[in-house]
Amino acid sequence: MSVTATEPGTGPGTEPGTERATAPGYRPGRTLPLRVEAVRQLKRRRTLVMAGVMGLLPFVLVLAFTIAGSPESRSGRVTLMDTATASGANFAATCLFVSAGFLLVIPVALFCGDTVASEASWSSLRYLLAAPVPRARLLWSKLAVALGLSAAAMVLLPLIALAVGTVTYGWGPLQIPTGGALPAGTAAQRLVIVVAYIFVSQLVTAALAFWLSTKTDAPLGAVGGAVGLTIVGNVLDAVTALGGWRDFLPAHWQFAWADAIQPRMEWGGMIQGSAVSVTYALVLFALAFRGFARKDVVS
Repeated sequence: MSVTATEPGTGPGTEPGTERATAPGYRPGRTLPLRVEAVRQLKRRRTLVMAGVMGLLPFVLVLAFTIAGSPESRSGRVTLMDTATASGANFAATCLFVSAGFLLVIPVALFCGDTVASEASWSSLRYLLAAPVPRARLLWSKLAVALGLSAAAMVLLPLIALAVGTVTYGWGPLQIPTGGALPAGTAAQRLVIVVAYIFVSQLVTAALAFWLSTKTDAPLGAVGGAVGLTIVGNVLDAVTALGGWRDFLPAHWQFAWADAIQPRMEWGGMIQGSAVSVTYALVLFALAFRGFARKDVVS
């Protein structure tokens, strides 16, 4: 007689950490395949809405520049916004500049914060674990898909911006606000580095949202908590009285990617920012896996 495998803490009278019985032929590594989880998440309305928002932003900016005219510096200092209409590459860089501080935080927090908490809110989490899907396998699958969707959102925005900007302002070199220019081919390569760095810098938000998602049954609470704490980090970074303590804030390094669009690229700021972000993210991911492994799932 085969025995149905059950997950610790999901059945009546079981304690977290209790040994589970396994059925013949049961292979934990084949439960909840990534493609199944990816299809589930891609079909959700919030994924389509975020894709629409990312795709719409470049058109909104083009319309704004068309109505208001080319941006002009009021302080006498040329910024990236002032060169937005110089070429498609400049327009793509400007879209990243205006969205990196907040807009790109939203899809990351949404995809990573909604993933586990939504299952709990639908009361389907315990049934997934009783399938049986091992807890670590469940989290790895959901985390991988959430990070994949977050990365896709960050790639989609500059791709559409580059296409829209090229059609509207032409294909040409990236004009650097501090002087000089990068050839179009070099600029495209630098933008790839910029997007990669922005993704790494957002790992803190992703990890925070994912950790909160394992702690609550309310997806909005996990998403909102991650966005709120990210905003708090930005506010603290603006407090210059903190001095060198700001170097330990992920928000302090969020625009270090600007060093990648200089004639001579500097890696120092991006390396420090990546180290801070990855350190915080690893700690938060570890807390998520540790806490969920001991959690008594009842929803």
